Amino acid sequence: MNGAQSLLAAMIRNGIDVCFANPGTSELHFVAALDHADGMRCVLGLFEGVLTGAADGYARMAGRPASTLMHLGPGLANGLSNLHNAMRAQSPVVNVIGDHATYHRHYDTPLTSDIEGTARPFSHWVRTSPNADSLATDAAAAIAAARTAPGRIATLILPADASWGPLTAEPAAAEAVVPEAPQAAGTAVDAAARVLRSGETTALILGPQATREIPLERAGQIADFTGARLYAPTHTGRITRGAGRVPVQRVPYPIGRAAAAFDDVQNIILVGAKPPVAFFAYPGRPSQLYRPGTRVHELARADQDVPGALTALCDALGAGRATPKRAGLSLPGRPAGALTPAKIGAVLAASLPEQAIVVDESITTGRSFLADTECSRPHDWILGTGGSIGYALPCATGAAIACPGRKVVVLESDGSGMYMPQALWTQAREQLDILTIVFANRTYQILREEMSNLGVTARGPKAKALTDIGGPRIDWVSLARAFGAEAFRAATADELSRHIDAGLALQGPVVIEAAL
Repeated sequence: MNGAQSLLAAMIRNGIDVCFANPGTSELHFVAALDHADGMRCVLGLFEGVLTGAADGYARMAGRPASTLMHLGPGLANGLSNLHNAMRAQSPVVNVIGDHATYHRHYDTPLTSDIEGTARPFSHWVRTSPNADSLATDAAAAIAAARTAPGRIATLILPADASWGPLTAEPAAAEAVVPEAPQAAGTAVDAAARVLRSGETTALILGPQATREIPLERAGQIADFTGARLYAPTHTGRITRGAGRVPVQRVPYPIGRAAAAFDDVQNIILVGAKPPVAFFAYPGRPSQLYRPGTRVHELARADQDVPGALTALCDALGAGRATPKRAGLSLPGRPAGALTPAKIGAVLAASLPEQAIVVDESITTGRSFLADTECSRPHDWILGTGGSIGYALPCATGAAIACPGRKVVVLESDGSGMYMPQALWTQAREQLDILTIVFANRTYQILREEMSNLGVTARGPKAKALTDIGGPRIDWVSLARAFGAEAFRAATADELSRHIDAGLALQGPVVIEAAL
């Protein structure tokens, strides 16, 4: 047995059975070992950002890590933007990064770089294995680190000679020992209960571990019993929602609307979340979205048992018998005529299938979509977390692999979609059940809005050109078909409805270009 075979055996033994890969020369012994590793699914991506985004989406839906396989420092660098998003989503991911053989590094060949230094800002745990015998133990340590609450990024660097080298002893049967998430302090629970009993206006900010069905039930009971408001951060990893689920408001992105939402709030209780702040700084506007004097309390940190903290708070209040508000099923009629965001929202609300997974990167077009779909059929909604765009198509790829029995619906802006359209090729290769709607307004509309927010009034031809992606026009139908996906174009609301129905009925990836 060589090091690569030992590494794969340890990964599979510790629950990693999907590898999103784009290998190079240094990783080829790992690639060869895959043929002898029963229980590992190999998924090829044509760009490393697809791999890291897919691992993020897989983790958000499966609740456990997948692995990536990338080629030296430049390959890792290509994947960093979606590792940033995965960190912010609290997604567990295990990266395996091939490196030159240990004795080859000092020759400073063209692909030599500081891989550890590149990985550290985007990883919670980084280690380089020194030899083949260490790989099984290092793999278990990486997996344990990734699965440590609330979910972390672990990067294991695999020198080529450690990969191809034979083991000199029996391989270690290393087990990933994952520490239990600590309980929230009883004093924090008691303090939050006192605030909620005070009668003062209070908002609970629910972090990523608190916006799943069971913790949302507890939060809903607390809200029903005390009158507290429930919010999720603007950028949160996953919300379980739709008919029968407890609704939670998303903190608005526009700074004026967000500040207005908290204008009369006297207390904020953080449940595995951070205080609400503006995404960017704006001249003359505050960074905090709540008014001075608002008292901020922390029920639980993100690395603590967040669902358990909500249950403890519910018990402390005596709210266990409260009936939380749940969304009812209410599907709107399907509109016709010219496409507008409001009409698109209505079409989506009426069309989402039972247990759909929605991956939302609709940016400006989709600001109302969460409200529009609150009473749709039960579904999960995934949002961008780190602000690095181009996440949705890769994230949907991983979500579809994690949940093969569920339809994935991607809401994608045309500018963001062009960051990693290679994900469509992987979706076609794997025949993943993903329907993507691209909102083609031919501009970086978010930048035009941000210019106004920043007080930039002088917009000459150069500034306009840098926010215009309409010349030449991107033909999403042709692009999707070139990658192997079926595709349609919709110019009206009724065409969009018809193509969504057709896309949902097909197996494999489908792209609809919604021409705005």
